[in-house]
Amino acid sequence: MGTDGVTVAEDAGARVAAVDMVLQGWINVSRVSMAMPDGALVERHVEDHGPGVAVLPYDGERRTALLISQPRAAVMLSGGAPVLEAIAGRLDAADPATRVRAEAMEEAGVELESLEHVVCLWTMPSISTERLDLFLAPYTMADRTGRGGGCDDEHENIMVHELPLARLAQDADNGRLLDAKTLILVQALRLRRPDLFA
Repeated sequence: MGTDGVTVAEDAGARVAAVDMVLQGWINVSRVSMAMPDGALVERHVEDHGPGVAVLPYDGERRTALLISQPRAAVMLSGGAPVLEAIAGRLDAADPATRVRAEAMEEAGVELESLEHVVCLWTMPSISTERLDLFLAPYTMADRTGRGGGCDDEHENIMVHELPLARLAQDADNGRLLDAKTLILVQALRLRRPDLFA
């Protein structure tokens, strides 16, 4: 068992030999000793902040989608430009559908009824335990009932962007959608609803 009670699996003859917590807080970082099939004992570091959710709300009639942007320390530290992102957040022990609806209202001020689950995926399996449930969700102008922008006490400084689906498709094709979850969701929408991009 891992330190959080999660069963530790064996993979291709490798196994977890020991886990030591290095940092505990909003994220947890563990030093993991792995016994490899060749007998070597190797050290890895693993980040854990729990599972999350993300959603791409789209208006099929107006052929638009809602994305957000916010100051991201990691992007800024790396010298990157601001990134357009799908609405997302930590699961925080809620069920994914409930949590993603709450995030949509909190971040973009949009009320979502129908949700289409796309996938639950590992975001960075080499270093993180994070798994994201990704959703597509239709909305209309009438569903934009909140102010969005994130929680004031979290200092997120979220900006909401309503963009044409045609632009998002072009950005995906030209390598300008730089957030992985957003790229996956835009491509999933293109595959499932090609009529919205015709």
